[in-house]
Amino acid sequence: MQRCKARATFHPTTRDSLANDGRTDRVNPFRSTSGRTPVSRRSLLRGGLAAGGLGLAATTSGCGSALSAGLVGTQLNPGTVTFWNLFGGGDGARLLLMLDEYRRQQGSADSLVAATFAWGNPYYTKVSLATLGNKPPDVAVAHLTRATNLAAAGLLEPITEEMLGLVGLSSADFTQTAWEAGQFDGQAYAIPMDTHPWVLFYNTDVCEQAGLLGPDGKLAPIEGVEGWEAALTAAKETTGRYGAATASVADDSNSWRFVNTVYSQREGATPLMSEEGQEITMNDELMIDTLAAIQRWTETELMPRVVDTPGAETLLSQGESAFFMNGEWEITTLQSIEGLNFSMAAFPQLYENPAAHADSHAFILPRMDRDADQLERAMGFVHSLLEQGMTWAEGGHVPTYLPIFESEEYANLEPQADYAETATYASYDPAAWYSGSGSNFETVTGSQIGLVQQGLSTPEAAVASIRSQLETYARTANPL
Repeated sequence: MQRCKARATFHPTTRDSLANDGRTDRVNPFRSTSGRTPVSRRSLLRGGLAAGGLGLAATTSGCGSALSAGLVGTQLNPGTVTFWNLFGGGDGARLLLMLDEYRRQQGSADSLVAATFAWGNPYYTKVSLATLGNKPPDVAVAHLTRATNLAAAGLLEPITEEMLGLVGLSSADFTQTAWEAGQFDGQAYAIPMDTHPWVLFYNTDVCEQAGLLGPDGKLAPIEGVEGWEAALTAAKETTGRYGAATASVADDSNSWRFVNTVYSQREGATPLMSEEGQEITMNDELMIDTLAAIQRWTETELMPRVVDTPGAETLLSQGESAFFMNGEWEITTLQSIEGLNFSMAAFPQLYENPAAHADSHAFILPRMDRDADQLERAMGFVHSLLEQGMTWAEGGHVPTYLPIFESEEYANLEPQADYAETATYASYDPAAWYSGSGSNFETVTGSQIGLVQQGLSTPEAAVASIRSQLETYARTANPL
């Protein structure tokens, strides 16, 4: 029988930032800003690199059901919780700490076997096939935008109030935007762990010189398109290059997140799809106008036309741009850049409604036969990780578990708490079998948006192409 090889994995960009020993204390990505015991970057790295020894966040390749008999083909001990996830880089390192804490609470190293798989479609394929083969893990992680499709395919156990009550939880313990995003046909199928929004990073030195900071040293409010363009203009005059930067190449998902944030703020902006993706309902006129505004910002060089994520981060760190837009998870990379003074805020409200693109990591229970003890152990594991939400929040994610979200400790965690409001108006991908984080939907939309950012396509042509390609998917049956 062929054995699976286990190895620790880290997202390349974040891995490089973790390896940077030249940071100051201020930019240490694992330094607590809330008075908690600081986390050692080296200890996190040691934990990740030692993953194969005890099944700690190990990665298995080509073994969708590896955990049914342990990571090395051995029989699992009774009472062991099996857990699959897709976390690498800083997230993966923090998760190791949380998993070790769960083991400590249980008083046994073999109370948990965890495995990390490749992010995106490969991971969801493994979860689906393992469940169909009746050999899934007890608990798995999924993006909320992917969990609903798994639920529609009958691959998940519904999450009931009775199940939550086994460990003292209820649906009222979570931010309702995230909780509702995990529902399908009126039933919850996921327990949200966080909200991870698309946010605004800003170089505080540049913003101070450009007169964009308030008396408290934080970014002064930016309101409306005119206010945004005025801020970008002031920043451009200060930097001599750009006002803001975000990836327009090599990151289709980022381009979609940018547009989804701005488009969703507009009155009359309809979801791009409805009826579980079978009907295309995009407001073409508003989408064209939104793309036209973004193209105007690149044509006037308030933003660069062609740049990838590392390049956009470099512009911010070198003072050639005041703003950088991406997911809040990039905090780890920016904290590793020596000499960079930066902070974070919610992306400004440019139109009628507050909105920010977001997704959520969530816990799911793949469909399987569970006895009462197995169910309570699985729920206890979930509860343990939720209670460790401050460790997770330090990596940038907004907690959805209200005892953490509403705590004084989180309120004092800066700059993370400065964009916590986005959890209340998060804009998720529209539901469809081809939608969600890292999906074909994000590739289709993001690739066309990137061409508009680069000046290689008109907004009208991009919207027509997006609609045409999505209609092809809408006519295709759900493969699950």
